Amino acid sequence: MTAPVVILDCYTVEPSGLGVPPYLSAYVRQAYAALRRARPCVEVRYVTIDDVRWCLAGGRPAVDAPLSDRWTYSATVNRDKAVELLRDAEAVVVVAGDKVPSVHLHAVNGSQDDIARAMACARGRRYLLGPMATWALSEPASWAGLFDAVHTHTITSGDLALGSRTPAPYGQLEADRDSFTGLIEQMPWSPVAELELYRGCTRKAFCRFCNEPGKAPTVAHRTVEDVLAEATQLYDAGVRHFRLGQQTCFFSYQGRSEDAIRALLGGIREGCPELEMLHIDDADPLAVAAPVGKRIAAAVAELCTEGNCAPMGIESFDPAVIERNMLTCTEDILLRAVEHVNAAGAERGAGGLPKLLPGLNLIYGLPGETHATHLANLTALQRIYDAGLMCHRTNVRLARAFPGTPLAEEEASLDGLPSATHFETWKADIDQIWDKPMKQRVYPVGLEIPGVHAYFVDERGTWFRRLGSYAIQIIEPGAAVPVGTPADITVTGHAPRVIYGTHRAR
Repeated sequence: MTAPVVILDCYTVEPSGLGVPPYLSAYVRQAYAALRRARPCVEVRYVTIDDVRWCLAGGRPAVDAPLSDRWTYSATVNRDKAVELLRDAEAVVVVAGDKVPSVHLHAVNGSQDDIARAMACARGRRYLLGPMATWALSEPASWAGLFDAVHTHTITSGDLALGSRTPAPYGQLEADRDSFTGLIEQMPWSPVAELELYRGCTRKAFCRFCNEPGKAPTVAHRTVEDVLAEATQLYDAGVRHFRLGQQTCFFSYQGRSEDAIRALLGGIREGCPELEMLHIDDADPLAVAAPVGKRIAAAVAELCTEGNCAPMGIESFDPAVIERNMLTCTEDILLRAVEHVNAAGAERGAGGLPKLLPGLNLIYGLPGETHATHLANLTALQRIYDAGLMCHRTNVRLARAFPGTPLAEEEASLDGLPSATHFETWKADIDQIWDKPMKQRVYPVGLEIPGVHAYFVDERGTWFRRLGSYAIQIIEPGAAVPVGTPADITVTGHAPRVIYGTHRAR
């Protein structure tokens, strides 16, 4: 019997892309396409790090039912044979790495120790793909002998065994792609496919913490036809949820072309007529605040599905931090961008959620930060709230110096910043003063939200959501509803970053 080839998904998280189930990253799909093209007669098996943990723990969950085990939640159809598949595989492609800190309710990304344990089970060739490859290259001593080749950004059938340090041309990736049916069949969940539109950042000056220039110093756009072809391949394989999220700014696609964006969104709706979700991700507030940004927001609200989010990286409202880190966006520009998105998308759809709302990203721990930084953030957020505007979610995190960025070069200067001591308190301030009242505005008590499903059970109760870009998390306190149960929710209360509700099974 011919030995299989295996993709081991240890999950990825980037500012411009998610790869934690149910999100299906472009990395995993590239690996699948490359392996199928390079080994056309060999079976390609897909396993997650959760599958491996399950096997190495003797096939036992870490918690008792009905609680969900976040360490072994994302199980594929290959779970019980994961270690056996690694042992017998001719080649293993490990997809892994975070460019930003991340914590997920239902998943724990594969660590270096997790990956080392998994690779100890493998006898064939071993390749690494994703952001962790950059960490491995920056710390070669700690990764010595673990992989035969590493790929930092993309992988193709031609460079599979050689490794790569720069992204492959889009035409080369397109040539590798065929059917994704064999991959999707191995996922018991409903995957959300991340679709990349372009590489690089369209700003003239890069933010000092940004890792995108290291990935692609110049901007390279995919054609509308290429993106539509991939979406159709995924749809034909059974995918019904899509997020255009693997780029720095959706609004800047094809040079902020309203025509290209309408052709893209309309083409996906036509080619995937029974899709259940079509959302976007990152949006540069500079693009959204421009006159064309208002028209593009209207197109997104019209052609995408409701509950959509356009996350915008203001990063800091402190003028000193903005200048020091070349952030370029000011409080006034951000306010205009939020107004444009609200004007286009605040109307609620048939499922009870606004069609499109902005999200906000704030970063503490950047050079130039003082105690005044936190006050500037709170004051600006209050201005947005007092204007009667709505926001979908606010992400507050500490800066992380990714290898190769200007921030990494001055990482020593970050010692002693006030957020090193006060971050948790400052984050709690934003949660209570801004996020909870905003949740009350967007999701008032009594609001009916149909079409959700139970997806996790912990000590707080059962968590529900509808698949989407930064989907709102709904907790029914004290309940233990079987995972996967479809339901409708009535909102009963609010907390920072989550809402409470009671369900009715459908």
